[in-house]
Amino acid sequence: MVEPAVSSVVGSITNLAVQETTLLCGVTLEAGFLKDELQRLQGFLQDANTRRRSGNSSASILVSQIRDAVYEAENAIQVVDYMEKRNRLKKGFMGAVSRYAHLPTDLITLHKAGNEIQRIRRKVREIFESARGLGINLRNTELGKSHVEDEFPQDYGLVPQHDEDVTVVGFEDEKKEIVEKLVEKDNMLSVVSIVGMGGAGKTTLARKIITLDTIKQHFDTIAWVTVSQKFKGVDLLKDIMKQIMRGRDEGRETDQMQEYDLGKKIQEFLRDKRYLVVLDDVWTTSTWNQINRMVKVFPDVNNGSRVMLTTRKIDVANHIEMPTYVHKLKLLDAEKSWELFSSKALPSYKRSLIHNIHEFEELGRKLARKCNGLPLALAVLGGYLSKNLTVGAWSDLLGGWASTENGQVMRDILARSYNDLPDSSIKSCFLYLAVFPEDFSIFASELIELWIAEGFIQRTSKHTEEEIARKYIYELSQRSLVQVVSESKAHGWIEVIKIHDILHDWCIEEARYVGFVDVIDNTAGHVGESSSTTTMVSYRSSFQSYHDGNMSPATPNLRTLVGFELSSCSLPKLRFLRVLHVEKSNLLNFSRAISGCIYIRYLRLKDCNDVTLPSSIGQFLYLQTIDLTNIRFSTEPAVPVPNSIWDIPTLRHVYLERRFPAPKNCRKKELHTLHYYGPPLADEDIEYFQSEHMVSFLGQMSQLKALYLYMVPLPAEMMHLLANMTFLVDVHLAWFTVLDKLIESHLFPQGLRKLYLRAEAIKEDPMPILEKLPCLVEWRLEGDAMPRLSHLYLSEFENMKKLPEWLLHLPCLSELVLDFSNDVTIERLRRKGCKVRD
Repeated sequence: MVEPAVSSVVGSITNLAVQETTLLCGVTLEAGFLKDELQRLQGFLQDANTRRRSGNSSASILVSQIRDAVYEAENAIQVVDYMEKRNRLKKGFMGAVSRYAHLPTDLITLHKAGNEIQRIRRKVREIFESARGLGINLRNTELGKSHVEDEFPQDYGLVPQHDEDVTVVGFEDEKKEIVEKLVEKDNMLSVVSIVGMGGAGKTTLARKIITLDTIKQHFDTIAWVTVSQKFKGVDLLKDIMKQIMRGRDEGRETDQMQEYDLGKKIQEFLRDKRYLVVLDDVWTTSTWNQINRMVKVFPDVNNGSRVMLTTRKIDVANHIEMPTYVHKLKLLDAEKSWELFSSKALPSYKRSLIHNIHEFEELGRKLARKCNGLPLALAVLGGYLSKNLTVGAWSDLLGGWASTENGQVMRDILARSYNDLPDSSIKSCFLYLAVFPEDFSIFASELIELWIAEGFIQRTSKHTEEEIARKYIYELSQRSLVQVVSESKAHGWIEVIKIHDILHDWCIEEARYVGFVDVIDNTAGHVGESSSTTTMVSYRSSFQSYHDGNMSPATPNLRTLVGFELSSCSLPKLRFLRVLHVEKSNLLNFSRAISGCIYIRYLRLKDCNDVTLPSSIGQFLYLQTIDLTNIRFSTEPAVPVPNSIWDIPTLRHVYLERRFPAPKNCRKKELHTLHYYGPPLADEDIEYFQSEHMVSFLGQMSQLKALYLYMVPLPAEMMHLLANMTFLVDVHLAWFTVLDKLIESHLFPQGLRKLYLRAEAIKEDPMPILEKLPCLVEWRLEGDAMPRLSHLYLSEFENMKKLPEWLLHLPCLSELVLDFSNDVTIERLRRKGCKVRD
């Protein structure tokens, strides 16, 4: 296979080098020659990689040299491309001069770039000679090609992935036993623990249990938090509180609370509830004590509340000092193993197309037994073989299977499934998951923006980068390489994913071995470090829980820096940085460090302290995504975001808080996403947001697909801007004081699928307008909406399979009339005294 660490870069070089109008004064010709030579050079990678993995140190050096040459080539060409892009954007007399002639400074830049490209070409020729001397074979490969099909495969998106639809195979008796313990009549607060080895299905079983109607009817509130190996008690409390409050409390208010206040508020809320809290993936005996160290978070009011815990360690389950039931999860027997395997390898929608199904079943039963009853191994192997539905492939795999222990079986299956991914682009996308911490909830929208910024996604003639990226996420989920946490009800696509910690560990080790990502952790050094001494320097680094002050990447040419929970760290100056993603961190001297990163494409800083942007941000001419949500300042700047941000031509996704500048004269923007969350507005801010140039500025966002505006109060004029945003799919507007009426239905974007409006009052009934929107698929009420609604009639909702749970929060609802009756929410409404009839 072509190494994923190289494939995305050479694709980027192709895109730059073919733009011959931007490369002048002889640089064009040199760049073209370099592109051709790199294409040939990449042909050595597959054979060299194979030898490297077998322990050939000379091949390892060669692979490293090829990688370095590719990155250096992109840097050299990028310098000239930036110069031309900057000149095209200049205005006035100097702009005209720079577009038709070159200034002395530009000539110097071109001369240096030409010399650098010539140096790289000499280096490439030396690598050719080394490869021939080692007898490494040249294989045919096209530079940067990922072979993405214009037509998506027939089974794309057909496999139901939502947790409520997960099939739990082999655990029926155990599920019944655990449910009985959760709902038994003993009213004393107690703990139910599920104990089993990694990959045994603990989390899957627990998730299925909490979606059962029996459980939903029995408990008033249910919360799920993932603990993992590295956690902070205060973060777990924040997670618990956000889940149990569910819309009754603003998440940003919770983020600012201290540990004692969090524990106290959770305790008070749960005191009059029968609750179930799930603590998933607990590793240490001290976890319970850390959660309850300041306040006894889980009150025992003798009402049958429960805590459910999943862990690999029996001593963790036995440590809790309260009544505890420990359930040791067994591995699957042969029949249950086959049932799980076949559900993945031979799903029902494929069976009807297979003529010789009995041959696959015979081979499949033998392959399932090789997984030794481990559900994760069965699921991943089944996902892999579902993409290789030939008797020959299954037979060859069975014939070549070595007799190994469970751990090695799992590793072999993961390696086989990874190598079977259809192209180098999706391999890069999968290995990229190593940058996130263990058990991290990964938002698909953020992941897609990252993949695109990294250059992993190549658009086709029929599909956008976003569509291709969502295809990759579905592909990984169908192969059971990622877990689906949630799906969008409005769009039907995957919203949040996780990666199992066993897969995560493998992913880190493989990513580091091939020089794709280096993961550094204060407590563990290099995470996932393999036993091989031939690991290569990476051009991407992920720092997790890092507290050493100065971060020193392995190379000054680092392309990607990702960080989580960094304490008072200074970012290094990285000239060729493309991606910066940092969360929950304290960054020192950020403005100075980032000011020279003119090639950056992605800048996301979430929950960080003391961050200010340099005034030179307008020179970041490749920037696609900027996210400054929940940023805290020691000294509040008047305007945190420089006005020059709107000069960036490539800007597509903007997430801001507080007041942001709206220039009076701004080019028409092609933003796809605009999220703005602001605090309550002072009088001067209201005047600012209602100003003519602000309304005009937002009115130019005609390419928007998602618009999120949260300010108090929201000017009524904002509603009328929707008429010019014909591509909008998601809209969130909050909150207005008084709306006389909505705009007419024909003025709304006709592709709108999700609409969130929050107002103190809407004078005219909005439903006659909203009912005419052809694509609107989601209706949800939150907080104290419709406090006096007493009678509700729902009819002819063809796609409504279950009632929304927010109906339970309507205080005066006394009668509900609907045309279907098989739903758990109905029983809960009846328990509250609401009359339900059809």
